[in-house]
Amino acid sequence: MGIAPPLSLGEMTTLLITGGAGFIGSALVRQLVAETDARIANIDALTYAGNLESLGVARTDARHRLHQVDICDAAAVRAVFDAERPQAVLHLAAESHVDRSIDGPGAFVRTNVLGTYTMLDEATRYWKSLDAAGRGAFRFLHVSTDEVYGSLGAEGLFTEETAYDPSSPYSASKAGSDHLARAWFRTYRLPVVITNCSNNYGPHQFPEKLIPLLIQKALGGASIPVYGNGENVRDWLYVDDHARALRLALDKGLPGETYNVGGNNERRNIDVVRTVCALLDELRPDPAGPYARLISFVTDRPGHDQRYAIDATKIRAELGWSPREDFASGIRKTVVWYLENPAWVEHVMSGAYRGERLGSLGSA
Repeated sequence: MGIAPPLSLGEMTTLLITGGAGFIGSALVRQLVAETDARIANIDALTYAGNLESLGVARTDARHRLHQVDICDAAAVRAVFDAERPQAVLHLAAESHVDRSIDGPGAFVRTNVLGTYTMLDEATRYWKSLDAAGRGAFRFLHVSTDEVYGSLGAEGLFTEETAYDPSSPYSASKAGSDHLARAWFRTYRLPVVITNCSNNYGPHQFPEKLIPLLIQKALGGASIPVYGNGENVRDWLYVDDHARALRLALDKGLPGETYNVGGNNERRNIDVVRTVCALLDELRPDPAGPYARLISFVTDRPGHDQRYAIDATKIRAELGWSPREDFASGIRKTVVWYLENPAWVEHVMSGAYRGERLGSLGSA
């Protein structure tokens, strides 16, 4: 299959984005509406982690259209393709919380595996209906995670050639979705590009993930739980940097290729917690004392990978991406945002999740 010139996001371009009201998806939608002339067809089921408030001014922009659709519903997905006629798909919709996948793996298999199959199948049907130029320019960007690679030891980095070795129901379901996306390229020639990213953080993240959860626990004077001994290492990627990487992968990425996206910001979990506590001490001091006094170590979760770290050489060299934020700048922006937006937190926390421990298999 010939490779078309890079996709130019002009006023006639329509992008179909799944999960566009979620954490990463909403950051991407906000960027695209602010920095391009593209039209956005946003498919989101608006589950607990999807929030229209996260879209900001993009929510009411004339170039943004929301379709409240379950990606497992083939007829509804097909109707969106036929109505919107997109030039590309950016597939971000997924169940994403490891602890939640331990308690309820079925939802992860359904959304991440069956939902991805449905998107690929309907995209292929639509793609085949296009003329030759449209087929050549079309892209399906499948957004995934570094967790599919399993756990690293003290040394080494994940590359695009690292063998898959998932440890949790979440990472196994994402590995399955990656394999489907790659198979659709190889079997049907659908022009698929895959990205695998490290841990994202930043504004508008649902407070079940480490950083926003610990901010809310600290501000409420509650115990801040740290799994095991806090020595697990993650590579942290600021969400707006990730959104820029996705735009480049869509614009310049080659079909059939995978691009790893990492922030080159390895930190032990305990160091992340202490950094956030120190920032809160500076920005919102607690008369009762330093926030680090609230840290408590709890039983580790089952299958907790020791270390993730990404080698992002390929996307830097081939697509010209590099992060704008290091961890120091990104984490300060994140803490400031949560301190300045308590109403957003209150609204998203008004559902079933109240910050309780998930994924413990009944352990303390």
